[in-house]
Amino acid sequence: MSGEGLDWRAGALALGILAGLTGAAWAGETQTFSGKATYYSEDYEGVTASGAQYDPKKFTCAHRTLPFGTRLRVTDPRNHRSVVVVVNDRGPFDKGRVLDLSLAAAKALHMLDYGLIPVTAVVQ
Repeated sequence: MSGEGLDWRAGALALGILAGLTGAAWAGETQTFSGKATYYSEDYEGVTASGAQYDPKKFTCAHRTLPFGTRLRVTDPRNHRSVVVVVNDRGPFDKGRVLDLSLAAAKALHMLDYGLIPVTAVVQ
């Protein structure tokens, strides 16, 4: 086996490991997930895990593992309303829930009367 073949394989292995660690999708793939979303209460005030002050007027969300700054298109499959939010916090930590949405995002999705809705999210 030539050294050139080993270099290519080592590079491919390193790229595969890096993609797995960062959650990156391979070229041509779209990272999509579904589950239940909730939203921050109208009374919530505080600093998010990214260090930013929570602003209920901004379109932001909490996700357990996606990097801060990741943009997501979040859609309610029942009414097809969607919003684009930016990950700036960690959570939710309840089983089966995939996102905590800011108040602005929740209002845009018309979910205030429900509190918990099914969503599909696509990394932009």
